[in-house]
This record gives sequence, structure tokens and C-alpha cells, in this order.
Amino acid sequence: MKDNSTATLKTPQPLLGTSAGLIWGIAGVCAFSLTVPFTRIAVSDGGMDPLFVGSGRAVIAAILATAALLLTGQRPPNRTQWARLSVVALGVVAGFPLLTSFALTSVPASHGAVVTAILPAATAVASVLRTKERPRLPFWLAAGLGAVVAVMFAAINGGGIAGLQSADILLIIAVIVCAIGYAEGGLLSRELGSWQTISWALVLACPVMVTLTAISLSNSIPAGGISSWGSFAYLGIVSMFLGFVAWYRGLAIGPMSTVSQVQLAQPVMTMGWAALLLGEHIGWKTLAGGLAVIACALLAVRTRNSDPKSTFLRR
Repeated sequence: MKDNSTATLKTPQPLLGTSAGLIWGIAGVCAFSLTVPFTRIAVSDGGMDPLFVGSGRAVIAAILATAALLLTGQRPPNRTQWARLSVVALGVVAGFPLLTSFALTSVPASHGAVVTAILPAATAVASVLRTKERPRLPFWLAAGLGAVVAVMFAAINGGGIAGLQSADILLIIAVIVCAIGYAEGGLLSRELGSWQTISWALVLACPVMVTLTAISLSNSIPAGGISSWGSFAYLGIVSMFLGFVAWYRGLAIGPMSTVSQVQLAQPVMTMGWAALLLGEHIGWKTLAGGLAVIACALLAVRTRNSDPKSTFLRR
């Protein structure tokens, strides 16, 4: 391979081209925007066990990842990278899918969009702590405002979040572990490559996810029609694999704290899919809130891109 290949870099360093990072990030967000509605369809309308949905989709993705790694002859990560991959696996392969699958058995997709509303802010915090980027105050104000508007938007359209439910606790924990996984995965993408990072994380988590899937199948055989099985297939192929290829590529190009803010638009897209696929009502408040979320996301990106004092320090 060439020396500048993202799969052969020995030290994490940002790739050039913020525009390219944003394009890849948007592609990943588009893929992820269907995750909550399809999860809701699988665990609610399809009647599938949330344990099966959360772990089984990771098994499907792991099969695809293993095939891709073998066909392209990828070199296994070193010991340190395996340890860091465990953080990615815990956050995005196991934690987020399982926690959201159980949460969405009792709350609608629009309520679950709260997760995607606060995830960009959490990812930005995790990336700053991890990479030592130093965005100035205007960036944090824009990002914080975007997170507040997005949470208000999702809460209002989801029926409100007054009185913390068990599902809300699961969603909050899911956000925390996923943000950490996003940040660590973005760094590893600069060393291993974007699709290689999520692939190795899936392989690492596969034994555990296979075990959990087997436990679920031993309790009950999953039921459901074409819509539920189609949703499950999307979760395994796109949400757990192809979407992460695009998302980690975007985070690797970076700046990570900038690309992560693109995900502020995800609740809007998720609400739209929830209306189309699940028949949830979308009124003028939804449209107004959606425009506000997108405006804050764009403001955060523009503020970060125009900040000459923002730096990225190599570890």
C-alpha cells in the first residue's frame, strides 16, 4: 500500500478536505436516520425480541465485515488498536443497538429521536477530550444551542419527556457510550481506515453478539412479516455496516467536532421517516423545529471552519 493510505498510517493525523468530511458525514447520517424507525418496526410491529434485534443485526454486519476483511487481505490491528477497538465495539456495536432496541419497545420512534438530538453534542465533547481540539466559544454556543433546540423539538413532537422513564435512562446511556465509540472510532479510522475500523470492531464483538442472539432464539423464534424482516435486514446491512463506513470516513477526515454536528439534522430526518413509515403526525411545529435544528447545525459547522485558532494535536 501507499504511504498515505489511511489503512497504513502509524500515527493518527487529520486528513485534508473538510468538505469531503462533511459529505461522508452526511451520507452516514442519511443511513442512520432510518435506524430508529426501523428498530421500532422490528421490535413493535414485528414483535421481535429486542435482544434478537439488537444483537442479531450485529451478527449480520460481522459476517459482511469478515468477508470484506478477508477478500481485501487486511492486516490485523496491533495490541493497542485491539484495546481501542473494544471501546468502539462496546459503544456502537453492542451498547447503542441493544439499549435503543429495549427502549423502543415502550416509546415511539419520535421519542427515540431524542437520542439522535443530543448525540452530536456528546460526540463533540468526547472528541475534544480525546483529540485535544480547541474550538472557541462561538462553536460551543452554536453546538449547545443546536442540542437544546433539537432536544426540545424531539420532546415536543414525541409527546414530552417529563418524568424520566426507564426508556429515557436507556437512551441517555446509549448516547454516552455511542459518543465515546464515535470519537474513538474516528481516531482509529485515521490509522486503520474507515470501513476497516467498524469491521474489526464487529469482528471483535461477534462472539458476544452471537451468544446473545442464540440466547434470544432459545427463548423464542422471531416473528414478523416482510416489513419487520426487511427492517431487521436494513439494520444489519446499512445501520451497522455501510452507514458506519461513511460516518467514520467523515470523522477521520474531520475536523471531528465539525463533522459530528451534521448529525444535529438527523432528528429531523428521523421524524420525517417516522411520519412516512409509521404514520406519525408531523405538523407545522415539526417543520419549524426542523429548520431551527438544521440552522444551528450549519452555524456550528461554519463557526468551527472559520476558527483560525482551532487546533488538532497529535497524540
